[in-house]
Amino acid sequence: MLVQPITARPRQALWALGFRPFFLGGSLFALVALLLWSGVLVGIYELEPAGGMLAWHRHEMLFGFAVAIVAGFLLTAVQNWSGIPGLSGRPLQGLFLLWLLGRASWFLPLPAWLLVLIEGAFLPLVALALARPIIQRRLRNNYPIIGLVLLIAACQWLTLIGWLRDDPLWQRRGVLAGLWLVAAMMSVIGGRVIPFFTRRGLGIMSPTPARPWLDRACLLGSVALPLTYVLGLNDASHPLMAVLFAALAVLHGVRLVLWHDRGLWHMPLLWSLHLAYAWLIPACLGLALWHAGVPINPSLAAHALTVGAMTGLIVAMMARVSLGHTGRPLQVPRSMSWAFALIQLAALARVIVAPFTPLGLGLSVLFASAALLLFLWHYLPILLRARVDGMPG
Repeated sequence: MLVQPITARPRQALWALGFRPFFLGGSLFALVALLLWSGVLVGIYELEPAGGMLAWHRHEMLFGFAVAIVAGFLLTAVQNWSGIPGLSGRPLQGLFLLWLLGRASWFLPLPAWLLVLIEGAFLPLVALALARPIIQRRLRNNYPIIGLVLLIAACQWLTLIGWLRDDPLWQRRGVLAGLWLVAAMMSVIGGRVIPFFTRRGLGIMSPTPARPWLDRACLLGSVALPLTYVLGLNDASHPLMAVLFAALAVLHGVRLVLWHDRGLWHMPLLWSLHLAYAWLIPACLGLALWHAGVPINPSLAAHALTVGAMTGLIVAMMARVSLGHTGRPLQVPRSMSWAFALIQLAALARVIVAPFTPLGLGLSVLFASAALLLFLWHYLPILLRARVDGMPG
């Protein structure tokens, strides 16, 4: 087992490791972005970011919020994988400042090329920070992680070029391809940590049975889907795409069955992960039905992915990683159990209630905002303070 070297860390705990600023900044930004988007939809106020509110909403919830959490998690995890100290101090401050500037750039009077440069520079720099320790230690199992980050960056560039060209089709393809690449990242990371966390949380010390065929099939299917969006195969329904989406839904379902243990339902840090991952199944099935000719709005499947799976897994992972990497017991207060449940309610309201009444959208925003507020209320002091065990990080 690799032992992390003890090195000098910044005096401010916030800049000790990547999860701290990006978990805090990403969750706070998601809360603000949700309130801004819902406020514009109901006509409380008007905002005119570059490209319009729809383009802003699509881009920012993925390449602003989700990507920030992914970056924070990976920049922290790579230290454990490699034994090489993760990004900290001034380099971490600079990377976070670039991300923050990207969020503000939509509302600043900047030339279009400068906005694109600011927005598009973040993920390549994250990939570079990950590549150095992974390549140095020759961690071949983690090479796909670097590739996925670069592919998400490519999708962001496709979206931004579509924005420059005033081409909604390019923007849509870039965002949806990027979204399913994040789903691929969830499949890779989830396949590693969910069964591991489950067994450890239940006191099972034996290693998780290896099923490389299932992991590879999930990875191949998950990476194939974004490519079909880039190629335009999802612009209209297609029977072959129905088969691909249905097959991926089955693979995710098999994974969940193999990971399941009835004891996990007594532990919020476990059931929150499993329920979030489970939303990948209706997301895939919804698009399988649409491609098969069933008159279903594909936006519902997209929101099953973004609200249920992506946001659900993000909040659950932030809750656990923040405790583990600050030396605290892996126990959450009852308020965080409510936060996990509220994310599930937000997804149900957006996917099941919203098609029948506008009230569903309002409930979804209300539930998701409450969940993010609960996370910030409990974890703000944790993320700002040093580890309780005196270790670096």
